[in-house]
Amino acid sequence: MSTSIRPARRIPILYLLFLVSVLSGWGWYMSSLPDVHFLARRWTAALTMVLGSFIAGSSPEGSAAISYPVFTLLLKIPPPVARNFSFAIQSIGMSSATLLILGLRVKVDWNYIRYVTLGGIFGLVFGTYYVVPLISPVAAKLFFVSLWLSFGITLWRENRNPARIVVDTIPDFQLPDMIRLALFGLVGGVISSIFGTGINIFTFCLVTIYYRLNEKVATPSSVIIMTIETLLGFFLHTQVLHDFNQESFELWLTCIPVVIFFAPLGAFVITKLARPIIARLLYVILIVQFFGALIVIRPSGIQWVLCIVTLAAGLGLFAYIARLRRRSVR
Repeated sequence: MSTSIRPARRIPILYLLFLVSVLSGWGWYMSSLPDVHFLARRWTAALTMVLGSFIAGSSPEGSAAISYPVFTLLLKIPPPVARNFSFAIQSIGMSSATLLILGLRVKVDWNYIRYVTLGGIFGLVFGTYYVVPLISPVAAKLFFVSLWLSFGITLWRENRNPARIVVDTIPDFQLPDMIRLALFGLVGGVISSIFGTGINIFTFCLVTIYYRLNEKVATPSSVIIMTIETLLGFFLHTQVLHDFNQESFELWLTCIPVVIFFAPLGAFVITKLARPIIARLLYVILIVQFFGALIVIRPSGIQWVLCIVTLAAGLGLFAYIARLRRRSVR
């Protein structure tokens, strides 16, 4: 008589401890406040973060990809407030998603995480001090949603090839790969300094198109990268710049009970999906994000030109990257 041995069920202890600690601390603090009516006023923010936090856990897009345009363009919240809120709320949501990923031992690429994060730290600090004061948030948003759409189109074209090679870890990892990932992390950190997210999807583009890294591995890896970047950004704005104001704080308190569940839920769902389904989910997110930005922003003539030029340039860039063949990946 033979018996089958089932693998031990992995219990994400760190996530459960984090969940209990955050909800207990949130409940204690809210009970100490003399007035909590702001929770009712901020219900639209909590509703936005249901989708935003789920996407943050299940894709290389941070929750700020949803919250930033909705807050700034629909709810008329000032961009600095929306950005600071993004760092604050992702410090809860993406941290919980990361702890679930680690607890379930989801496969990630640590070289990708390590060197992108290293560049991202410098990029975030540099962008916060020297780029953010100079840039128009609306123009920057149109530029990046156009660039991400061009990436999505290229990835879709690549995945139409049934013989496309994908790998679960970057092979033959050497010094040029360290430098390349660190440089992409540097640029991604600057992007994150503007919106509160960006390093994850920007570097995801490189590793999936150039290195052929499996989307099922690249996605949880990008979640961990954005978590580290988020914690640094949150610390920077609360403890160094001291520009985390009352409005950002109220939005944060309102959304904590939402993201603590929905971000790890997204991370859990992604572990159950096949690679092609994950890729299709990403296509949908990028398309909705692009056309949603167009509908809300209603670009001027010059802004339309910016979108078209960026889309065309991005298609050319990613097509070129896709044609590169590393000897170790062949």
